[in-house]
Amino acid sequence: MPTQEIIHDKWNDFFNSFSRQHEGWLATLEVFGPEVGAQEEARNVPFEGISVGSAKGESDSLIINVGKSPEDHVSHKIDQPTHVWLRQATTGADLALEIEAQDQSKTLLRFRSPDLLAS
Repeated sequence: MPTQEIIHDKWNDFFNSFSRQHEGWLATLEVFGPEVGAQEEARNVPFEGISVGSAKGESDSLIINVGKSPEDHVSHKIDQPTHVWLRQATTGADLALEIEAQDQSKTLLRFRSPDLLAS
């Protein structure tokens, strides 16, 4: 499974393009950290998008939105992200994003195409 790191300078363009390309794909969102352990925040809900947030004098953040209905919607904010990795299948299909934050927490966003729901 090839994995590539997305450099910080490219995050905004990468996430804009990635969000458009994967909108509606089924996503599972997991968070791992020393304070929270392993937490699954959402499972097999439609991916809405990822945005980069930054304000003058503040640290960068990433906001992941999944789920279309009020019952399954999750908005997850990652403060001070330091690394972003894209994991792909050998066929080139995008499988997951792993995001590491300055506090050593990791967020894993795994994907399935909506076409694969029946499989």
